[in-house]
Amino acid sequence: MSRSVLSHFLSLSNASPRVSSSTMSCSIDASRFLRRCGTTPRRRLPISYGRVAGSRCYCSLSVSNPVGPPADSGSIKKRIVSGVQPTGSIHLGNYLGAIRNWVLLQDAYETFFFIVDLHAITLPYDPQELSRVTRETAAIYISCGVDTSKACIFVQSHVRAHAELMWLLSSATPIGWLNRMIQFKEKSRKAGDENVAVALLTYPVLMAADILLYQSDFVPVGEDQKQHLELTRELAERVNYLYGGRKWKKLGGRGGAVFKVPEALIPPAGARVMSLTDGLAKMSKSAPSDQSRINLLDPKDVIANKIKRCKTDSFSGQLGSVPLLIEFDNPDRPESNNLLSIYQLMTGKTKQEVAQECQDMNWGTFKNVLTDALIDHLLPIQVRYKEIIDDTGYLDRVLAEGATKATDVADVTLNNVYQAMGFLKR
Repeated sequence: MSRSVLSHFLSLSNASPRVSSSTMSCSIDASRFLRRCGTTPRRRLPISYGRVAGSRCYCSLSVSNPVGPPADSGSIKKRIVSGVQPTGSIHLGNYLGAIRNWVLLQDAYETFFFIVDLHAITLPYDPQELSRVTRETAAIYISCGVDTSKACIFVQSHVRAHAELMWLLSSATPIGWLNRMIQFKEKSRKAGDENVAVALLTYPVLMAADILLYQSDFVPVGEDQKQHLELTRELAERVNYLYGGRKWKKLGGRGGAVFKVPEALIPPAGARVMSLTDGLAKMSKSAPSDQSRINLLDPKDVIANKIKRCKTDSFSGQLGSVPLLIEFDNPDRPESNNLLSIYQLMTGKTKQEVAQECQDMNWGTFKNVLTDALIDHLLPIQVRYKEIIDDTGYLDRVLAEGATKATDVADVTLNNVYQAMGFLKR
């Protein structure tokens, strides 16, 4: 659910955990899915168990055994869970790759969006900043359009079931699965074994708990989360096999699957926004230079300065006999593609409209146009953010109500897991 909790994938990296050879792809294109996901009743689809290649923003169509009493499928919304870490400033990549998609999904789904503060402590952090940044992240969710009357917004650590389920799932997680996690390998190699906490190795189990607690149908995931969602799916299958079905029924449970097996929901665009200083690197909070990203709360002059100084090229492409100073989809021009994509997403124009509008522009002209589009798009978010962050009582109420709702749902799952695993009832 960025080092962020909710996007694409059909291929699996060699480092990912094993699944059976009979698996199928589980990724679903959001634009196609939303078109067939209206309010009319429709047949529940059989689940497909897919391979997904391997930060934290977290979605999926699963039709395993229902977790509550049966009801007409047309009256039940599918459930989505996703989150973003409260580390550093929320930037354009977080917004376009996750948060803005949440706004589009909240009408069609039952949505749980949370601030994954437990994930924020897997690497060195400033305890004095954690609480402040957590509040700011929640305020940004709302200022970006997440509607508290439709979506449940809460802080991960305010729902204790997350940590409890993580421990239970840890007992079912083979260490080999975690050792193959690409992000752990990369970060531990950079930091050195003596500076790497166990939490960095085991946080994919916590991510799995985040998703499985809410019997999620879909998890919107980014490119760097593919491997972690696959781990979640495999853990759900493993727990269902070890403790579900007749074994659970013999212990007084309902039997069947303990967890739904979640699937990935792929945002139709903007799931991977690249750095302003390197068109081949993802825009990231952890990048050492703030120049590499547009933060949602950057003032106008800062946005203008970052775009003015962002990396471009002097290459000119060609479309037939027409020279192209700026162009989409040229693998030799990643910065050109990235900046045009950002402009497209800021303006809501089609790719064809942007290509036509910008094909004769030089970089200086285009950067001014892109700067204006960014400022126009982000200003209403910044105004709304200030209103929310200044009203501490309102934000406290939203998070308290969200935690209560989330706890009610999570505790049902947690109690079922305790029962299925044989624990004495409290």
